Amino acid sequence: MKYLDPKADLTFKRVFGEHPDLVISFLNAMLPLPPGNEIVSIDYLKSEMVPRTPLRKNSIVDVRCRERDGRVFLVEMQMVWSREFYNRVSFNLSKAYVGQLEKGDDYHLLRPVYSLNIVNDTSEKGIDDYYHYYHMVHDKFHDRAIDNFHLVVIELPKFKPVAFSQKKMQVLWLRFLTEVGKDGFRVPPEMEHSPEVSKAIEIVEESSYTEAELLGYDKFWDIISVEKTLVNSVERARVDALNQGLEAGHAAGLAEGRAEGLAEGRAEGRVEGRAEGRVEGMEEGRRLACVNNARSMKQLGVAVDVISKVTGLSAEEIEKL
Repeated sequence: MKYLDPKADLTFKRVFGEHPDLVISFLNAMLPLPPGNEIVSIDYLKSEMVPRTPLRKNSIVDVRCRERDGRVFLVEMQMVWSREFYNRVSFNLSKAYVGQLEKGDDYHLLRPVYSLNIVNDTSEKGIDDYYHYYHMVHDKFHDRAIDNFHLVVIELPKFKPVAFSQKKMQVLWLRFLTEVGKDGFRVPPEMEHSPEVSKAIEIVEESSYTEAELLGYDKFWDIISVEKTLVNSVERARVDALNQGLEAGHAAGLAEGRAEGLAEGRAEGRVEGRAEGRVEGMEEGRRLACVNNARSMKQLGVAVDVISKVTGLSAEEIEKL
C-alpha cells in the first residue's frame, strides 16, 4: 500500500478539514487544554485569513473551526518558515478574536482563540524542544493568566518519536505527520490500534485520489521546493543588502557630518544614511533575487504562470528575461 504525505495541501485538508472527529482528536492532543475542557464538537469556518504574499502563496495550509461553546481554533501547516512568521500568526490570532463580535455586541461574548501552527522547518534557533506554548501570564505570578490568546508552535524537524505515555495521542499524531508518505512506510501496530490515526492513514492512501488530484499533489511539492529556494535566496540577499546598506549609510553619514563640521550633523547623517541605505539595499536585493530566480526557473522550463506565482513578477517581465 502506498500513502501520500499528509502535510500537503490536498491531504492535510482532506484529513483535518473534512473529518470533525479527526481534527477534534488532533486538537485535544496538541493543545494545552485543562482537564475537563477537552473539545467535544466543532463547526468548520471558512479558511480565508492566510495572507497570500508573492514568495509564500502556497506554503501555508490552514483549517479553521469553532467549538459549539464558542472557542475558536486556527490550525496551520506551514511548509516554509519565514522571518515574519510570528507577526503573521499573532495578527491572525488577534483578527480571529476580534472577529467574534458584531457591531454593538457585548465583550462578554468573546471566547478564547487557540492558534496551532505545525512548522515543517526550524523556527526556534538554539532550542531543542519541538513544542512551544505562548500565552499571556503575569510576569511575577505565573498562576495568573488572561485566557484569551493561546499560541502553540510545533517544529516537526525537532520531533523525535519517543514514547511518552502521558502524551500518547500527541506522539501518534506527530508520527503520522512525519512518517506517513515516506518510502517504505508500513503502518505500525500502535498507529493501527488508534481508531483516529488509523482512519487518517486510510484517507491518505494514494488509491483514494484521482489522477487530477495526484497531479496537483505533485505540483504542490514542486512549488514548495521552488519556494524554499527563493526564500533562502531572498534571505541571503537581505543580509547582503543590509550589510551593504549599513556600510553605505555610515560613509554617507560621516561625509555629511564632516561637511557640516558639527557633532549633531554627523549623528544625523549617520542615522539618515543608514536608514536610506538599508531600505534601498533591501528592496534592490529582493528585486534582484526574484529576477535571478525567475531566470533560473525559466531556463529549467518551469511554466510562466508558476514562476509568476512564486516570484511576484508579471508574465511580461518574465518573458523579457
